[in-house]
Amino acid sequence: MEPTPSQTLPVRDALARRFGDAAFVAQETRDSVITLWVAAEQARDVLRFVKQEIPQPFAMLYDLTAIDERTRTRRDGQPASDFTVVYHLLSFERNEDLRLKVALSGEPPKLRTITDLWPSANWYEREAWDMFGITFEGHPHLRRILMPPTWTGHPLRKDHPARATELGPFSLPDDKWMAEEEALRFKPEEWGFATGSGGEDYLFLNLGPQHLGTHGLLRLVLQIDGEEVVNAAPDIGFHHRGAEKMAERQTWHTYIPYTDRIDYLGGAMNNLSYVLAVEKLAGIEAPDRAKVVRVMIAELFRLASHLIFFGTLAQDIGSLSPLFYTFNDRERIFGIIEAICGGRMHPSWFRIGGVAHDLPRGWDGLVRDFLAYLPPRLKDYDKIVMRNAVFKKRTQGIGEFTRDEAIDWGVTGPGLRATGMAWDFRKRRPYSGYELFEFDVPTATRGDCYDRAVVRVAEMRQSLRIIEQCVRNMPAGPYISDHPLATPPRKERTLQDIETLITHFLSVSWGPVIPAGEAHVGIEASKGDHGYYLISDGGALAYRCRIRTPSFAHVQMLPLLCKGMMVSDVLAILGSMDYVLADIDR
Repeated sequence: MEPTPSQTLPVRDALARRFGDAAFVAQETRDSVITLWVAAEQARDVLRFVKQEIPQPFAMLYDLTAIDERTRTRRDGQPASDFTVVYHLLSFERNEDLRLKVALSGEPPKLRTITDLWPSANWYEREAWDMFGITFEGHPHLRRILMPPTWTGHPLRKDHPARATELGPFSLPDDKWMAEEEALRFKPEEWGFATGSGGEDYLFLNLGPQHLGTHGLLRLVLQIDGEEVVNAAPDIGFHHRGAEKMAERQTWHTYIPYTDRIDYLGGAMNNLSYVLAVEKLAGIEAPDRAKVVRVMIAELFRLASHLIFFGTLAQDIGSLSPLFYTFNDRERIFGIIEAICGGRMHPSWFRIGGVAHDLPRGWDGLVRDFLAYLPPRLKDYDKIVMRNAVFKKRTQGIGEFTRDEAIDWGVTGPGLRATGMAWDFRKRRPYSGYELFEFDVPTATRGDCYDRAVVRVAEMRQSLRIIEQCVRNMPAGPYISDHPLATPPRKERTLQDIETLITHFLSVSWGPVIPAGEAHVGIEASKGDHGYYLISDGGALAYRCRIRTPSFAHVQMLPLLCKGMMVSDVLAILGSMDYVLADIDR
């Protein structure tokens, strides 16, 4: 029998008993997550302890990232460091986060790998090396992951240029072009792949980066024996746009449109995790009407995203008609979004403290019409797709993973719930008023391609329930907070005194100055947990913006799912993962 939270020793006390009080330096953060600094030489032991030895362990490596501290001025007694590695851990039994920080100095900064503790650490450590130059000793394959193999420097260091205008003119002479092409050549021995077995050679097949089944610029190198996949190596980064770097040169407000383009099928849900994190940093509470409007728009985008997942998965299996049907349904959603927000896929409509403007007249009629329209369509899709014998044959028992494997690899959202774990951040950690809504958390059991579709189809029906409650119970009141960091002074006040006019001018031209601190907020996005970890140095823009995306964790799992499958199964697995390339590469 598992201990109840009241019977479980708090993690700080457990760590103090095991390693002593002197081993940690506590840090207060705006998000109230337990944040402890630990020495580099003890980091692995501490991480092993909280994952394997502590009751109700922190089983998931939710995120791993780094911070370049060299130009930071507001650190409030934190240990001195040139670079900081941040481990964000999640305990499902405790429903609690733990943030461990390790201070590093010297060049290059070095730390031991934890890929033997969490397989998901592989890509996270590669990213930290690629972006910050932090060497993880013992890593099985420490190489570039987002930047080209020939790239010079580490882009998220503060001394790396942030704009093209800071660099010289780009040129691509023939010799450089040939060198770039050669650098992209796949060398099996570098990945630990055997080139043959029993006197026969394996075939290496490039699936992508230009392939309909990869749903974007993803390269998957398959090591195949006949039609059987022996191994697979995902190659990402083709869609990398420096989204985290751009946050360091955009004000808190002007960065909002950039967030839309992360999971570009999730629309305003990208805004939500970002503005919630800024609000936590600034101590802003959105009004009730804004919270409910945000929930309604987020659930509409969840429907839009799941409909595209459903149609494209059917297409990948070989059924083309459902794709046209679901695209038509999504167009109806976009009609509502456009009427309310003024934009379609990327309305950039959420604001710090609320939303851009109030709901227009007639919005409720549009939404009610859609609530009546979609349920019969979902019943039709059950008949033509979910009960289709070919679809079942191609997806059932394919791409399976267990609950423990999902947690080890950082899987969240429908993929985790398809293994039977009813974990939904909207229920377990309600935000934006989700605790006021009645809805169920659909689950499945086998964790295969079919069950991942089952969960998403069921979630669409739950989203309709939530939206119906939004329409029925939409509160009156303001749509944005009157907090001075969210709303400039009213125009009539700026005409009365010069100080208010100056405040208005600075708020509009520079944007809000957010107090120094750091905070993380994750939401239950359509593909899994999508979170922003923001650090303010007390300025008008972020000192560090970390975007934790579900697709990055999920696609790293592909070699495990593809091994031993047929090449045709790989397309079903890719479609069932419901990733977006911009969500992976950022």
